Amino acid sequence: MNLYGLTQLIDGTRTVRENTIQIAEDIPEEQYRYRPTPESRSVAETLVHIALLSQADRRLHVDKRVSSVKGFNFAELIEQSEAEEKRPRTKSDIIALLRTGGERHCEWLETFPQELLADTVLMPGGAPKTRFEMLLGTKEHEMHHRAQLMVIERLLGIVPHLTRNLAPARQVAK
Repeated sequence: MNLYGLTQLIDGTRTVRENTIQIAEDIPEEQYRYRPTPESRSVAETLVHIALLSQADRRLHVDKRVSSVKGFNFAELIEQSEAEEKRPRTKSDIIALLRTGGERHCEWLETFPQELLADTVLMPGGAPKTRFEMLLGTKEHEMHHRAQLMVIERLLGIVPHLTRNLAPARQVAK
C-alpha cells in the first residue's frame, strides 16, 4: 500500500501554494518591504524566493540528473535566486509569479518519471536521499517560509487566513 506518492505530493504542493498565495494577497502591498530584522528577507523577497524554489528541482533531477550533490554549483543557484528576489516587483507581479510558477512546477511533477523517484542522490556527508524525498523537501521548504510569513502577518496586525477560517467552526462548537 502506497499512502503518499507523487499524486499526493502534487495535490499537497498545490494546496501549499494556494495558502501561500492567500498570505501574499492578505499582506498589503505597502508592507511588502517589511523585514522583521535588517538581515532578514523582506515580505516581497520571501515570496519571490518561494516562487523560485522549484527551479532547483528541475536542475538537479532532470537537467543535470545528479547522483550526488557534491560538485553541484549551489552558489550559482543562490546568487541567481537572490538577484531575482531583489528585483523590484509589484504585489500583483509577485502573486502572478507564485501562481504561474506553482502550477508550472505541479505540471512538471505530473510528467516526472516514476522510475526516477526511488533513485538515490548522495547528500553532503554521503547520506542518500531519494529523488522523491528531495521533491517533498521543496514543498516543506515552502511551508517553512510560509510559516515565517504567518508570523510576519501577526507582527503586522493581520490575522492569518487559516486562523480566520477557524472562527466559524469555533462558533459552531460553542
